[in-house]
Amino acid sequence: MDLIEESYSRLFPEKSFNYQTELGYNLRLSDFNANIRLRGQVLSVNLNLQWKDIDEEIKIGLVQSLLNKIFKAKKQTRNIEMYNHFIKNIPSFTPKVKNDPVLEESFIRVNWRFFNNSLEQPNLQWGLAAFHKLASYNFHEDAVTVSSIFKDCKEDILDYLMYHELLHKELQFKHKNGRSAFHTREFREREKQFPGFESIDREIKSVIMKHRSKNNKFFKLNLFSRFNS
Repeated sequence: MDLIEESYSRLFPEKSFNYQTELGYNLRLSDFNANIRLRGQVLSVNLNLQWKDIDEEIKIGLVQSLLNKIFKAKKQTRNIEMYNHFIKNIPSFTPKVKNDPVLEESFIRVNWRFFNNSLEQPNLQWGLAAFHKLASYNFHEDAVTVSSIFKDCKEDILDYLMYHELLHKELQFKHKNGRSAFHTREFREREKQFPGFESIDREIKSVIMKHRSKNNKFFKLNLFSRFNS
């Protein structure tokens, strides 16, 4: 069975399939990740190697989700429902191999205070010194990543960032009209329950401005040194 053609035919039964297909598995993609590309009449799908032994019906749902994106469709199928259910359960069997002690302390505080210690500890790691993506939760890797600009920030700021990402872990996502919604109304309402939500948001902006200023000074100093050496 050609997985891509089968996925397309079930998703768009009213259309004929006029593409060449390329399907590959590799380790370059992160855990349970995948991508799709359309070049001329060639449809290429690359899957992380972990997908190789997963049930074909779930993989069809994955490919159909990718086809929805590339063809800007909003189709819903039983296979896509199976795929979404599978994705939501990935954290339960993802190995926990990354753990930072500072982030772990924050997780313990937030889990106890806001989630009644009901959440399993995810992978916890610092990311790059990013100013736009301050923190993230990756469902495929069951990992919370926090921008390293917050390494020396106040405890309540770090806990707020952790709380935001753990809400993603708990509430997961809603799938509707071919798209996944992460910041739902329930998410926004829960997010505002963090004490001092608005003032912490202002403090986060202050941390960002402080680090941007440091980076600009370093860049100017480096540039000056280069031209005067």
